[in-house]
Amino acid sequence: MNYLLMAQPAAQGQQNPLMGFLPLILIIVVFYFFMIRPQMKRQKELKAFRESLAKGDKVVTTGGIYGKIVEVKDNYVLLEVDDNVKIRVDKAAVIKDMSDVQTQK
Repeated sequence: MNYLLMAQPAAQGQQNPLMGFLPLILIIVVFYFFMIRPQMKRQKELKAFRESLAKGDKVVTTGGIYGKIVEVKDNYVLLEVDDNVKIRVDKAAVIKDMSDVQTQK
């Protein structure tokens, strides 16, 4: 009797090996379309924004400093944050253009 319990089940037929990898492939596709692709798009837009910086643009840095661009160089921009107060900021720290935001009183 114990021999029947230890016996291998009868083969029902071979399963397609692709069906075993299908869930993994679907997960990779979902990650690409919902996480990787949008992130790459944001990075491309941010790079284009940083390359298009010009004198007179109002921007915000990653540290939250609001300023107006006075000078643009290869690696940095010179921001005027107040009257006669200018700071040098790396271009990678500039994240937003504030010209489209309405000022609150």
